[in-house]
Formats: sequence, C-alpha cells, structure tokens
Amino acid sequence: MLDIARPFSDFTRYADADTERQVTRFLYAEARTLDREAYEEWLDRFIDKDIRYWMPDMETRRRDDRRGAFCYGEAAYFDDSWDELHVRVKRYNEPSAWADNPATRHAHLISNIEVFETDDPQLVAVCSAFTNVRNRNETDQDIIHGRREDVLRRHGDGFKLSRRRIFIVQNVLLSKNLNTFL
Repeated sequence: MLDIARPFSDFTRYADADTERQVTRFLYAEARTLDREAYEEWLDRFIDKDIRYWMPDMETRRRDDRRGAFCYGEAAYFDDSWDELHVRVKRYNEPSAWADNPATRHAHLISNIEVFETDDPQLVAVCSAFTNVRNRNETDQDIIHGRREDVLRRHGDGFKLSRRRIFIVQNVLLSKNLNTFL
C-alpha cells in the first residue's frame, strides 16, 4: 500500500484513457453522493475498509524550511480510519447534531483530474482540485478550496478510495465547523 506521506510528485506514468474515464466518473459520483448527504451510501460504495483520510493543518513557513508546510503525524483537521469515518457518519443522524439541522446544502466541484499508474496494478494515484460550497440557514456560507491526492484500489468493476490527502489553500479555515467530507 502506498504511504499516505509519500509525495505524489514521484508519479509520472499517466493511466490509460479508459482508466482515467472510470476514475473521473467515480469522483463525480462520489461528489454527487456527498452533495445529497448520503453518507452511509458514501462509506459503503466509495470507501475501502483500510481508508486513511487525512487533511493536515498547513503551516506557513519560509521556502527554505526543510519541514515544508505539513508533516504527517503533526496537527491535522482529519486523520481518520474507516472506524472514525463511520462514527462521524453516525453522528449526522443523532438528535444532538444541531449543526446539521436544518440540513446544509452542499456543492462539491471536482476538476483538474490526473490519474497515474503505480507499481501495484490494483492501485491508481489520482490528483484533483476541489471546491466545496456549503450553505446553511439564511446567511451561513463556507467555501473551501483545495487539492486532493487519492489512492484508489480496484474493486470489482470499479474503485474504492483507500487514501485521501486533502490540502486546503486557506491558511486559516474560517468555517464555523467542518461538518463535511472533501
């Protein structure tokens, strides 16, 4: 399995057009499922049991700082396994989930999709950009922009998400909460 901390800049072999088309459809279907807040379906249909879902807290550092903007194992908004994602999904159905009642309206926009072969024929590496727009009540709106680096595992005729690294472009996340999946 590919390490979540491994840079994707190492990948240079693009996948064939058919694989790219399948992956693109997978990502669009995933976005549509998240827009509907069908989170149990999302876990079942799109998420591999060995998932690592990670969104590091980006730090602003000088270009010559060898540590870079993030480091696995340090501060993160998310660093979830399947069990932790399952707990988050279950929470949406609880009466105490007041931050999502009434429901939040979502639009997940996915673009700049690049699909790469890996050394394991069961895995593909995928780079994409996203915008997540969330609107709730009359005036609460959040827009989160970023990049994702995914590892998808072939599963039957399709794929399941095995690793997701999420890099937001905002230095300070101004959202009141992060009740979303990116």
